[in-house]
This record gives sequence, structure tokens and C-alpha cells, in this order.
Amino acid sequence: MTPRNPIRLANNLVALLVAAIVTSSCEQSAKAPPLLPSESLPGGAATLLSQAVVVFDAPVANLPPELKSSFYAGKALAEQPWVKAPTATTARDGLGPLYNARSCMSCHINGGRGRMPQAPDELLTQGVLRLSMVGEKSFVQELGVAPHPVLGDQLQTQSVALSHQLRHVSFNSSAMEVQPEAYIYLRWQDQSFTFPDGELQALRYPQVFIENNSIELQHSEVLTSLRSAPAVLGVGLIEAIPQAAINAIADAQHASDTGISGRVNRVWDPLTQSFQAGRFGWKASRANLAVTVAAAFVNDVGITNPIFPQQPCTEKQLDCLRSSHGSAPDQVELPQHLLDLVELFTQNLAVPRSRLTPQTQQGREYFYASGCQQCHQPSFVTGEHAQPHLSRQTIWPYSDFLLHDMGDSLADGRSDFAASGQEWRTPPLWGIGVSKKVNGIATLLHDGRARNVTEAILWHGGEALKAKEKFIHLPKQQRRALVQFVESL
Repeated sequence: MTPRNPIRLANNLVALLVAAIVTSSCEQSAKAPPLLPSESLPGGAATLLSQAVVVFDAPVANLPPELKSSFYAGKALAEQPWVKAPTATTARDGLGPLYNARSCMSCHINGGRGRMPQAPDELLTQGVLRLSMVGEKSFVQELGVAPHPVLGDQLQTQSVALSHQLRHVSFNSSAMEVQPEAYIYLRWQDQSFTFPDGELQALRYPQVFIENNSIELQHSEVLTSLRSAPAVLGVGLIEAIPQAAINAIADAQHASDTGISGRVNRVWDPLTQSFQAGRFGWKASRANLAVTVAAAFVNDVGITNPIFPQQPCTEKQLDCLRSSHGSAPDQVELPQHLLDLVELFTQNLAVPRSRLTPQTQQGREYFYASGCQQCHQPSFVTGEHAQPHLSRQTIWPYSDFLLHDMGDSLADGRSDFAASGQEWRTPPLWGIGVSKKVNGIATLLHDGRARNVTEAILWHGGEALKAKEKFIHLPKQQRRALVQFVESL
């Protein structure tokens, strides 16, 4: 008799339970279910119950004492800036030579979102511009895109060049130093929306300006996608959600007649050397946190590691390839045991307690009545995880972690693995109401265009169009109540 796999059996039971819940929640206009006591603890036993100062980089409440030193060692590695090689220290050199940030947390300040430039002369430093080319001719399956033949799949806007450090870069210069690939600025374009009851809402969207006189970015087949650094709270709990539970939501949506039909992205996982379900990133283009962290180190900071051992230089960037690096040719700049510490730190970032009050309960009713819960799936039960204290927790992220067509207004026109140019992953809503307290930044959506929840809703389209229309036609006080509920999560 074949022995039964208890983990697989548990995951199947979770999927059946989720499918039953989702079938009811996929009804376009649903009455809110009774509020459960667990909803005040969105991270389950890992929820951070109290904080003198609100941050998203605090450890989960149930972190075992024996892991605390590793958590803070990983936090130090994520926070401390890397320096140019060679230098007196061999522990933190190897920055770049091309990079976007000197450390992980310089974009995710206090674990929160990155700040997008607000003034036209302010450089983009806490976000990135993804690059790719039209067509399948040069498609690279490991990247999920056809990268730019000279600049790769992401513009690096900083370099170790002295001229860059002194901000004296001339992109026409032929100096033998590695210059940034470009400087990026945003010009915010204003528009407005008028609700049926006459209330006026200001909106804005970014136009990207790239300072680089080279011909590489002027090609008509170059595709770009502006991305802000997302908040990183609760990502270990998200990793612990059984994939079967997410698949069950996709199946239930597909079987419904609501017009909501989320898809699982299929992405290349260098750890298993195979395609896996993606769930991290704005387009769910990373399968797990180990790869997410390692990819950020190499692409954003220019630090090689066991998962990505090559510098982020294309074969045509000879100055970049010839530059000094922070390791011997056969070694990497961030060895496995240090990468493991940063992964552990990331897995154990806590979610703060929700701020549900009797006043927000009415907004919860409007949230369900508008159909928001169809994509912003309220809860999951985590499965087995390498960090056992993250396992079997009832969590409330308010996301289905699926790709949805969000319409033309939010489209970047750039595919990413199986994600189309109109599809984005549903972002979790937990902690959204305290983001500004974390690091002063409360902007939303992939490019930071929305300055509040109302603006974010008004940019919804595609599969979310019906839910947005219901929100628009709510009386003013009910719209405010719905927003207050979202801000209480």
C-alpha cells in the first residue's frame, strides 16, 4: 500500500476549503461574512501586536529566540551599504559596477514602499525601469523577456564611476569608466475625475524621461515598465500559502460568470531549473523569496551570489565586465551563508495588527458589496514552511496573488513571463493604512501614481471595471467608509 503524504493531504484539504470560500466570494456583489476574531491579527500568531514606532521591518511576534540573532544579522546585511571594490574590507565590497541602490533597504526604507520622484528634477532612486524588446526573436526563457541587447532587462541608474558620484556624468563622454546606463526623471501629468454626486478627485500618471544620449534607448522596439519598490511586510507568510490554495481561487474565478479570471504566472526558477508558479513582484515574476532576494542583490545592488553568479553586465558592456569586483573570479560577492541570513530576515518580517473598529465595519460591507473581495481574497491558511512558526497560520493579506487584466490605463504593454502587458498581480492590502507612518510614503500601484486608496481604485479597469463602477456609484459617505475599511487592514 502506498503511504499517504500528510503535507500533500493537508494542502489538498486547504485547497478544497479555499475553493468553497472562494465560490461564495466570487459572487460579484456579496454580503460580508461575519467578522471573525482572527481578522484583527492579519499575520496570525506572527502578527506584531504593538509598536512604539510603526515599521515594516520588525520580526514576527512568534520568532523563536534562537533565530533572533540570525534575523538581525540578516537585517544588517540588508541595510548596510555596499562599497566599491577594491577596498580595505573584503566583507562588503563589490558594489556595482552598475547598480540602482547601495543596499536592499535603501529602497524598502523601514520595510515600506519606495519613494517615487515628485519634482521634475528629482532622480529616480527607489524604483527601477524594466527594459525589453518587442518580438520573440531574442526571448530568454530564464528572464521571461527579450532583454535589450546592450542594456539588459533593467536600467541601472548608478555606477561606481567618480564622475557619477560627483554628478558630473556626460553620457557623450568616452572616459574609460563605467557610467550609469541612464538617469530617469518623472513628469507627473494631472487629470481629474468627477463622481456622479459631483465630488471631484484629482488623479495623476507619470511620464518617464530618460537622460541618455546613446542610441540604444531610442529604438522604436524598446519596451519599458516603471516599477516602485514594494513594501516587504509579511512576505514569508505569503510564501507559506499552499500553491494549491491559490490555484483553487483561479479555478473558481474561471468557472464563475463574474468576468474575474485570475491567472497564475509561470516563471523560471533557477533553484529547480524549471518553470514554477510565480507569486512575488508586481507581475508575480518570482517563484520564491530566495530567488527574489538573490535577484535584487545582483540586479539592484550589483552583488553576485550563488543563485546569480554573473555581474549584471551584458557581453557588449566591456567596461562593466573589466571593472574590479568584490570577489575572486571563481567566487561570488555574497556567499550562500550570508544570502541565507538575508532570506531568513525577509521571511520573518511582521505584519502589524489591523485597526478594525465598529466604524470600519460598515465599510467592510461596502467592500464586499462592490465585489472588491473577488481579487482581494481576504484570507488563507498557511501550509508547511521551512520556518515552522509561519506554518498553519490563518492570515488576512487581502490578495489572491493572481494576475488580472487591469485595463488600458494601467497597462505597461510589456509582457513578463506569462503575464501580458495589461496584467498585474493583485497586491496585498495589509498595512496599507499605516504606510505613511512607516517611512512617509503612502503612494500605491506599480508606478506610485496613486496618492491614496481612492485614486488607486479609480485607476482600476479591465476585470476590475465592474467593482470600480460600483464604488463610483456609492454615496460619498459610503465610499469614504469603504476606504476607511481598506486603511484599517
